[in-house]
Amino acid sequence: MESLQEKASEWSGVETDHAFAIDDTNLYQKLGLQTFINLSTNFYNRVYDDEEEWFRSIFGKSDKEKAIQNQYEFLVQRMGGPSLYSQRRGHPALIARHRPFPVTQEAAKRWLHHMQQALDNTSDIDHDSNIMLINFFRHTAYFLVAGVEQKNQSLHPCKDAPGRHPCKNF
Repeated sequence: MESLQEKASEWSGVETDHAFAIDDTNLYQKLGLQTFINLSTNFYNRVYDDEEEWFRSIFGKSDKEKAIQNQYEFLVQRMGGPSLYSQRRGHPALIARHRPFPVTQEAAKRWLHHMQQALDNTSDIDHDSNIMLINFFRHTAYFLVAGVEQKNQSLHPCKDAPGRHPCKNF
């Protein structure tokens, strides 16, 4: 049986080692809190203004400001900063938190389109950090697709790939 990480690598085109290159540096220390706030704000402004109704509807029941906060707190924590997300919301549990949404390959592609634009238009993100972040985001987006596809199974993704999980070992 193919693991979630293997599916994510296959579907995203990003090898696991490249996806988790973020673990080799502290991007929070390098980029700072405000950069992650700006990235998340930039991203969600694009998502909520998307011209595709089917995509906007995925986020339609979510409060935009809470979505921004959830994302930047998760990113800060995952990129080496303080555990803001876990302190407020508990374990990230990415797959479980995304189960209510139609996380499909088409949705992942659209999400990544907006994230790439947000990365490219957020100041203070250097070229190398941009590459590390988009590799992480590409792999994680397809990891979620694979995980949601297996939502009726009891396999926990951390058990599938200990130590190499998008939400790490919080």
